[in-house]
Amino acid sequence: MSSTLAHKSTLTLLFSALLLSSPLPSLSSDPDPLQDFCIADLQAPVSMNGFPCKPASNVTSNDFFFDGLAREGDTYNSNGSSVVYGNVLAFPALNTLGISMNRVDIATDGLNAPHSHPRATEVGIVAQGKLLVGMISTSNVLYSKNLTAGEMFVVPRGLVHFQMNVGEESALIYTAFNSHLPGTVFVSSNLFGSRPSLPDDVLMKAFQVNKTVIDQINSKFG
Repeated sequence: MSSTLAHKSTLTLLFSALLLSSPLPSLSSDPDPLQDFCIADLQAPVSMNGFPCKPASNVTSNDFFFDGLAREGDTYNSNGSSVVYGNVLAFPALNTLGISMNRVDIATDGLNAPHSHPRATEVGIVAQGKLLVGMISTSNVLYSKNLTAGEMFVVPRGLVHFQMNVGEESALIYTAFNSHLPGTVFVSSNLFGSRPSLPDDVLMKAFQVNKTVIDQINSKFG
């Protein structure tokens, strides 16, 4: 083996060893911060994995507190559910910290429609009511269970999941994420409510239905 090839092989092994020996926190969705805090300046352009920091001289105690999840969401809609987001856009102090929370209110017979979070794993706890909580693996296997107050669930990053109220009262869930901006992709509105719209031929072939059915569904998301 030539000295150049041996050198490259050694570097490859060292690099692999560094990756394997890295502590588990380095595998989180967001990178570790390099300062005590970085209150997001939401008026500034987004930089890689976060917003620029608000000057420390302008930071106050109020920046570290958020009461948005204390208020019940409006469930008077077609799904009978509401999500109050506690991400960096609502709570700038979360910037670069790799965490966020949501409040999910679901009326009787309501549904938090099938969706996914492309940038984070989700863990949730039922605070009130009875819910059918389910997720679908990449092998198209459905995992689901009825949960009541005090019970938890977890959804691995990127998997489609839902929560449906199967009780006799309104339900409340608090969810947490390992990202300050996990993102949410609702399957139905993603496919039928995009701008510009997906071509009808794509939807017809994907769902094996005719254009009449596609037009009917599209009308719901117009």
